[in-house]
Amino acid sequence: MTAPIPRFTGDASPYGGGDPYADYRTADLPFTHLADLADRRLGGSVIAANDEFFAERENLLRPEPPHFDPAAFGHKGKVMDGWETRRRRGASAAHPHPADDDHDWALIRLGAPGVIHGIVVDTAHFRGNHPQSVSVEATSAWGTPSPEDLLSDDVRWTELVPRTPVGGHAANGFPVTVARRFTHLRLRQHPDGGIARLRVHGEVLPDPAWLTALGTFDLAALENGGAAEDASDRFYSPPANSIQPGRSHKMDEGWETRRRRDRGHDWVRYRLTEHAEIRAVEIDTGCYKGNAPGWAALHALDATTGADPTDHTAPGWTELLPRTPLQPDTVHRFLLAAAPPATHVRIDIFPDGGIARLRLHGTLTEAGANRLAARYAELGGAPGISGGRAQS
Repeated sequence: MTAPIPRFTGDASPYGGGDPYADYRTADLPFTHLADLADRRLGGSVIAANDEFFAERENLLRPEPPHFDPAAFGHKGKVMDGWETRRRRGASAAHPHPADDDHDWALIRLGAPGVIHGIVVDTAHFRGNHPQSVSVEATSAWGTPSPEDLLSDDVRWTELVPRTPVGGHAANGFPVTVARRFTHLRLRQHPDGGIARLRVHGEVLPDPAWLTALGTFDLAALENGGAAEDASDRFYSPPANSIQPGRSHKMDEGWETRRRRDRGHDWVRYRLTEHAEIRAVEIDTGCYKGNAPGWAALHALDATTGADPTDHTAPGWTELLPRTPLQPDTVHRFLLAAAPPATHVRIDIFPDGGIARLRLHGTLTEAGANRLAARYAELGGAPGISGGRAQS
């Protein structure tokens, strides 16, 4: 039985010096291993907000943890790393408090549309100036609708998080059970206040029409529906970093393990967009100079045969690349001859170290493309990739 997700409410104690995270309230959440669909690195954006007087809305999607500088003040007041609105007031001296339905809002475009499994409304460092409660709605759109399009009366929004009290200086987590593909969110804070970060964890569901038009694409990339399912070690950084867009610019933007002191090796298992044929591979050790792996090997598995991807000793795993030397800070490229169709790939590194990016270029099989298209339609994906108004 799944343990209930803790709820945090009320103010946190005023900052008393020392580590600003020492009294931060958080818990293990069952969905945070999934990709953040709103990640700025995937193209997520806060496209509008009704108020951002104290702190800019764009801070909501910054990938790094919120930073707190107790000495930072500007001409509007305390400088906060988050989205913070001004204090709401009532209609008159006789009614000085906000009305019950008063709230501030922000519109978020997901960088990678998909099925949402959980949301984190993080109020880190907002100790007495966080919202009393929050709510989240979602819609599915195609094209690139403007804020005015999304706010029009004919757009229907689906409630993902009902109006719920939240706590200050806390990671407020909410499971989502609506099995639909969404592209945009509306975050409301009641009646006002500050939110440091918004994380939207789920499964990327790419547009099949776009992938069909591309033909050959990166089958492991997060933005194309790939996923880092599991890894031997996440000590310095998560394995999902290795399938982020673009090149890595510093070590914490890739996947790096601790130093091994045994005779084993490290690995990551990836799930591809769908059943596919891989034709070319890139293993990038960019920015890993004294901590690149010595060697790497690749194996693939077709789970449609009934083989279990979690069993790395299963006979279904086929070698794509034998144990091959790697150079530090280098993009290594390999062409594969007649690689078998696969749904999963595992990279083994020897004995440990860092991989900045793994790219697996190929095409979906007919069966894989059909399954992806069927799932896209079942979960309410918009028809095609042309521009248009938001849809329910």
